[in-house]
Amino acid sequence: MSGRREEILDAALDLADERGLAAVSMRAVADRVGVTPMALYPHVGSKAALLDGMVGRLLGGMAAELAGTEGDWTVRLSAYGRQARELAKRHPWSVNLLLTRPAVTPDAVRFVDAIYTALLEAGVPARLVPRLERLVSTFVLGFLASEANGRFAPGTLDPRGRRGQLPEGALPGHAAVARWLDLPSDLDAEFEADQADLRQLVERIAADAGASAGPDSRTLPE
Repeated sequence: MSGRREEILDAALDLADERGLAAVSMRAVADRVGVTPMALYPHVGSKAALLDGMVGRLLGGMAAELAGTEGDWTVRLSAYGRQARELAKRHPWSVNLLLTRPAVTPDAVRFVDAIYTALLEAGVPARLVPRLERLVSTFVLGFLASEANGRFAPGTLDPRGRRGQLPEGALPGHAAVARWLDLPSDLDAEFEADQADLRQLVERIAADAGASAGPDSRTLPE
């Protein structure tokens, strides 16, 4: 990465941290760097390419922090999820960016490749790896988006107050789980439990599909 491109991406990330992702425009970034907007284009190409570059920086930073992670695929796959959650806590705006932009820069593609590798090592047939990566990534990003955007927050009414807005018996599902709805949620424990469920799902898919897949679809390429 050129020094000027790195400076531009740093400015974009700083702007998002200070004022939110919506504040990141070519003009605002140019003002931060001290150049005209046109001077950015040789280095980032367009607003879309700037956003893609930001994705690359975020995922590249995660990959660097995870570079020393040791252990089998289960350890590494869980570490990816935890690291993404830490990133979202530091940069809440990053979740919406990661949800809406593809992984196209070298750093971003390498991060996705690490997930592919973990799934292949789990024994997932190669033909199913892209779908499983999308499933895992969608869960992680969906959880982080819900957490960052307040979907998991109780809101202005507690669970009983929300249920009380409807006639008795109108919510049979809620009534069946009411005992647990009223308990305070531990999102840390829930995230870890969800990750464990995902690992079990990956193992089951690998076991079920591996027998019918070709022998070369369960191994990493030479």
